[in-house]
Amino acid sequence: MGSDTRISLYFNGPGQVTIQEETLPKPGTGQVLVRTVLSAISAGTESLVYRGLFPQDLSIDENILSLEGKFEYPLKYGYSAVGKVIDVGLKVAPTWKDRYVFAFNPHESHFLAETGDLQPLPQGMAPENAVFLPNMETAVNLVMDGEPLIGERVVVFGQGIVGLLTTALLSRFPLERLITADKFALRRQASLDLGAHASLEADDSDLHKELQAYFPPGADLVYELSGSPAALEQAIASVGFSGRVVIGSWYGQKRANLDLGGRFHRSRIRLISSQVSTLAPELSGRWDKARRFGLAWKMLAQVGPSRFISHRFPLRDADQAYSLLDHHPEEALQVVLTYP
Repeated sequence: MGSDTRISLYFNGPGQVTIQEETLPKPGTGQVLVRTVLSAISAGTESLVYRGLFPQDLSIDENILSLEGKFEYPLKYGYSAVGKVIDVGLKVAPTWKDRYVFAFNPHESHFLAETGDLQPLPQGMAPENAVFLPNMETAVNLVMDGEPLIGERVVVFGQGIVGLLTTALLSRFPLERLITADKFALRRQASLDLGAHASLEADDSDLHKELQAYFPPGADLVYELSGSPAALEQAIASVGFSGRVVIGSWYGQKRANLDLGGRFHRSRIRLISSQVSTLAPELSGRWDKARRFGLAWKMLAQVGPSRFISHRFPLRDADQAYSLLDHHPEEALQVVLTYP
């Protein structure tokens, strides 16, 4: 690979991942050239892309320049890259050179970016922690949308990385009890290590009874972060009168079959859609994305999520990484791609 080329990951169809070499232009005015050192695979969202389960008519992300366009193959995707600035364009301060930065950028060895689209890593922040920034920002947003109160009973369905980081933040609140649920033992143990009082097997036929034993009147606040529509039914069943269910999962084309005709109708249960691309309107007078990013960086420093990196694959072996997540998700927490 020459100095004017890069290698990029493309999804070409369900179960099809290829690595392609592309021409890389010089940075333009206001741009910098970043050499990627690490990028994280989003096991939830990227698995939908890998399996072809994304909505055909949905924009990838209207707020991120590098993720413009629609969900359609061939698709360059990914949104968590940490790299080093190796060249700067005109009107860019030379102090940007050699800085480590975070970007919402697809998986590729090099990329061009406007400086305003980059997040410089805080002093002392390791790339292995910084690569979790999108998931931590999502966890912060989920906690904000759920508004946990002192003494509340909280359940979190799903202990993937977003679920684990949400658990890490909730464990810092003076809750009466924090219970999590996941179908994989590795995730349940990580959840306990982060401060959950108990972590239950999501596929257990007695899960509802177990949750009732902990919270006879039902939980006050429940998060559905598993990515499974069936878990949303369980989440609604486990919440009490006037409780809140925060839905942070993206189901893609999967549909949720919900029973909303009985207890739900009479219990004043609130379903709250939470998505990190926006902030809750009631917070917008005091909070903006810059403030939320600042908080996410602080939480990364406190939680130290690099311990959740279970697998590293060179970019050229990315097909093995996605195959692992597709066929053996029980073996992985966070999978990252490395770059020469």
